[in-house]
Amino acid sequence: MSTRLPLFPLGTVLLPGLVLPLEIFEERYRTLVRELLAQPDDHSRHFGVVAIRRGREVGPAVPALHQIGCTAVLRRVQEHPDGRFSLLTVGGRRFRIDEVDQRGAPYLLGQVEYLPDEVGDAQAAQEAIGPVQRLMRTYAERLAATGTVQISLPDLPDDPIALSYVVAAAAVTDLSERQGLLAQADAAQRLRAERALLHREVGLLGRITTIGSSELRRVDPSPN
Repeated sequence: MSTRLPLFPLGTVLLPGLVLPLEIFEERYRTLVRELLAQPDDHSRHFGVVAIRRGREVGPAVPALHQIGCTAVLRRVQEHPDGRFSLLTVGGRRFRIDEVDQRGAPYLLGQVEYLPDEVGDAQAAQEAIGPVQRLMRTYAERLAATGTVQISLPDLPDDPIALSYVVAAAAVTDLSERQGLLAQADAAQRLRAERALLHREVGLLGRITTIGSSELRRVDPSPN
């Protein structure tokens, strides 16, 4: 069953369970926040975050959007004297956009269908948990060893759905790869894609750190 959902296009991908702070300064989105705050039920205080495929976050032009997005659930709202809002949101449910329009609202509205979060192939998902957890820990260690990026790695859950989203959120990837992970049909397929991604990244980071160590050994420590 489809429903209408306010849409917030962003140059990032929101995942279920991921915390997303937002600064709201455009008047159309200030209107959206005020309307959400007027809702009597906390469960209805959410909007859809969808990554921009082409275009800009701000301005009158409607950007080209990816089809799969995630709801942002309001957790904390601070209104500033100048009318801006600081929001703390968390990713909720995935959805697929069937149609985008702006009828009756200053912001974009989407006719969307919510997508179920399923394990998929239970055996494949279960077999992927251990390898993905090990690869993720190795990836975090090697990333830290480069001295460029250090990710805060939470406890990795054994539940395949939760693990698939934790890894998708923690891995340092570009928008298209993260969007691809969000769009996977189920946890088994998402974990399979993450296993391939992490295996690739661990190999690349291993070569980077090995080359860096080799270069350091070539440096003559003597000042003479």
